[in-house]
Amino acid sequence: MKKLIVIAFIGTLMLGCGSDTKKNPEEEQKTVKQTDQFAGLTERAQQLFGILPTVAENPENILTDEKVALGKKLFFDVRLSKDNTISCNSCHNLRTFGVDNLAVSPGNDEGSFGTRNSPTVLNAALHFSQFWDGRAKDVEEQAGGPILNPVEMAIPDEKFLEDRLSGIDEYKKGFSIAFPDEQNPINYTNIKNALAAFERMLITPSPFDSFLAGNTDALTDKEKAGLDKFMRTGCIACHSGTLLGGHSLLKFGSFYNYWELTKSSTIDMGRYEVTKKEGDKYMFKIPSLRNVAQTAPYFHDGSVEDLSEAVKIMAKLQVDKDLSDEDAKLIVSFLNSLTGELPKLPETKIIE
Repeated sequence: MKKLIVIAFIGTLMLGCGSDTKKNPEEEQKTVKQTDQFAGLTERAQQLFGILPTVAENPENILTDEKVALGKKLFFDVRLSKDNTISCNSCHNLRTFGVDNLAVSPGNDEGSFGTRNSPTVLNAALHFSQFWDGRAKDVEEQAGGPILNPVEMAIPDEKFLEDRLSGIDEYKKGFSIAFPDEQNPINYTNIKNALAAFERMLITPSPFDSFLAGNTDALTDKEKAGLDKFMRTGCIACHSGTLLGGHSLLKFGSFYNYWELTKSSTIDMGRYEVTKKEGDKYMFKIPSLRNVAQTAPYFHDGSVEDLSEAVKIMAKLQVDKDLSDEDAKLIVSFLNSLTGELPKLPETKIIE
């Protein structure tokens, strides 16, 4: 009889302990709602997006430490501009996520400005083409454009730059090391390839990549809710894939004239200015959303400063939806998770 009483007493204590740790009904309901809200979110995202590779390879421009180091030296060197005033980094500042945060950038000559916003160089080597109008197939081809552009770096011609660099001892050594099989390695093709090799290392993994890899805690609940809103709004029609964009050209303003919402000072016809084909009017490369929270102002002409406003404009122009301020801010919370780690730059001592 005593044994039964002891067992009953212990059982009562265990029940009492259990009741102390039990969540109240409101907490349990809140947990269930959060679980339901984000159920399958990771799987849906994994189907639509992709984790960044560690480097953007190009079999036609094999990456070596020597070539990358040379490319870094060139990227920061103002001697790549006619008057020794600007470098690649001037418009694509690696300390500010590959941009200069200006609507349009100043060129080599005082008072001259470009007509389009300088896009970030970070992750750019993974894009399907380069420039807002997609006129260059890769970063190798793109690297040579601004150098010879009279409004940008204003080098008169390829030979001018080849001759300039050939008179600099550090470049004589650097090019011979980076391109050891060539008798005359300081040529415009190698200048472009070295710059591109460096740019192919500028990859910025973000918390979103960790989330896609299965770490559901990499995003906050607000960022997850923003991701869900981003997908349900229809943003994924353009901003999908590894870069959340950067994979095709699309008409800017599927439902309305873009300049009526962006208040652009001039009307840019996009790819039409290259091809003169009617179907290419207002066609622009879909920008990647990687690091977008850091790369204001937005659009091809830098006409909009605020990211929430840019999100609302895009929703109206491309999917004909009127987003509330709350919904736009929720999407922006997700876009913040795309801010990556700035790449660690390689040492250049090999050519110094």
